Amino acid sequence: MQLTFLGTAGSWPTRDRSASAIALDLEKEIVLLDCGEGTQRQFFRSPVSFMRVRRVLLTHFHGDHVLGLPGLIQTMGLNQRTEPLDVYGPRDTRRFVEMMTHLGYSEPRFPVLAHELEGGETLDAGTYTISCAAATHTIPALAFRVEEREKRGRFDGARARALGVRGPEFRALEEGRAVTTRTGETVRPETVMGPPRSGRSVVYTGDTRPTPAIVRLAQGADVLVHEATFADGLKAMAEEWGHSTAAEAAAVAKEAQVGELFLTHFSARYPETAPLEEEARTVFPSTRAAEDLLTHLLRQR
Repeated sequence: MQLTFLGTAGSWPTRDRSASAIALDLEKEIVLLDCGEGTQRQFFRSPVSFMRVRRVLLTHFHGDHVLGLPGLIQTMGLNQRTEPLDVYGPRDTRRFVEMMTHLGYSEPRFPVLAHELEGGETLDAGTYTISCAAATHTIPALAFRVEEREKRGRFDGARARALGVRGPEFRALEEGRAVTTRTGETVRPETVMGPPRSGRSVVYTGDTRPTPAIVRLAQGADVLVHEATFADGLKAMAEEWGHSTAAEAAAVAKEAQVGELFLTHFSARYPETAPLEEEARTVFPSTRAAEDLLTHLLRQR
């Protein structure tokens, strides 16, 4: 599981920051978190391919989070995509996707399927789940949690060999089947397998005020990506416009007991993000200010 920050700007892109978008690589496919203006170009500058995007999670319909979608869809079609693309978001997602897919007077060359979600829903996506919570912004908005399913425990190869396990018997044990060794001994999976491991998890807030709903969604997550549009000196402005300060984002991370916090969605008034990072670290030390094209690998537990 790897995060690639394609855009970290808030409200509009700057010379050094593209609009909001994050690629979450789940090995077999990519989940795209928001799709601001310029996202497809950022893909070309990154180590990941936009053709591997299977699902798009839109937090809300402000332009800096969605206006890259029509161009991305058209480019996917020009590159011979046939696989469906699922787009998830708050109410009005179907109407939005219908408008975006018909810009330029052309039909999409592959199915683009729209799904409207309410806070509190959890979706089964095969090897992972997608949960959402209502965010608090100036328009209807969601925050998302993407979490791998529980994984098998670690295989103790040394112990298995000591018990006489050989060749294809290793795979049988890893798949949960007991084996009989050449000496006639039965070895059961639980003898050589550790306890099941929790899947890795990423929470992305989009634009929001800090809320109990976001804390609940982020509880125990490996990574929280939280907007930090302003420094704490502009807290009143953050409240007025439905955003968060760096310190407020850090307080959410601390209360939710997440592993790491990444700040994003920075106002153009901050050419340097170090002060925002320092502000957050006074509350939650495991904080990092994201930057365009930063990649972060989530280690397997």
